[in-house]
Amino acid sequence: MFELQAVSAANKTQAYAELALQAEALFKGERDRIANAANLAALLWHSLPQINWAGFYFYDGHELVLGPFQGKPACIRIGLNQGVCGTAAATRETQVVRNVHDFDGHIACDPASNAELVVPLVRDHQLIGVLDLDSPQVGRFDDDDRHGLEHLAAIWVASLG
Repeated sequence: MFELQAVSAANKTQAYAELALQAEALFKGERDRIANAANLAALLWHSLPQINWAGFYFYDGHELVLGPFQGKPACIRIGLNQGVCGTAAATRETQVVRNVHDFDGHIACDPASNAELVVPLVRDHQLIGVLDLDSPQVGRFDDDDRHGLEHLAAIWVASLG
């Protein structure tokens, strides 16, 4: 049985390194994308401060469809190039948005969200979906978060086999 360990690092780089070890332990021997996505969303939700949503949207060949998450109910379908998630999916580039109200076309699933970070999930040049995190705090996400979450997303993608 896995026991969630609170991240005790003094800096974000170390905190994300600890989360990576926990994610690898969670995924060990498991290849199911839904199970691993659910566990990663829960790990992030319980470990990262000042977030109000953590989860996945999966690409179905046409649009992004809501997957496992932690937080308030969310938008179910997002088109490519729509909002922060759709932009990350279409460009296949991580989006770090300091203030979502300044992002043209932002989709407000939760009006309490003020900052967002979205990592595209790509395997063999094919879009799988996105990992999405929201925060009520403007400026919550920075390059340390981007690097850490891109690494965690890569661990998740690798867990698919």
